[in-house]
Amino acid sequence: MTPSRYDTGLARLAAIDGAAGEKVIAALADIAPDLGKYVIEFGFGDVYSRPGLDVKSRELATIAALTALGHAQPQLAVHLHAALNVGCSREEIIEVIIQMALYAGFPAALNAMFTAKAVFIEAGIQ
Repeated sequence: MTPSRYDTGLARLAAIDGAAGEKVIAALADIAPDLGKYVIEFGFGDVYSRPGLDVKSRELATIAALTALGHAQPQLAVHLHAALNVGCSREEIIEVIIQMALYAGFPAALNAMFTAKAVFIEAGIQ
């Protein structure tokens, strides 16, 4: 039997984000459970489960995108933790954020770097 998009997405979410991803979905349960379902099915069941990029590359791309947005620090923090969970190094993350200063500007990169600093401290990475 083929797993559903939801089951595939839930397993991928757990493998990448762990408890942080589950907290985001749980926080949506009383206000917008369908949004949580869409994140699991589309985001993790479809996109994160595609072949072609490994999860480290996907997380670095996600960090770049969230950095470039400049105003998504809560989501960036979740994906910084996820990047560490899937084997990205502190140095790789810092370099991606520095690269975004060129394309998204210094304010966006600074916001992201301070979020990364907090995540590194929380994760015990200096």
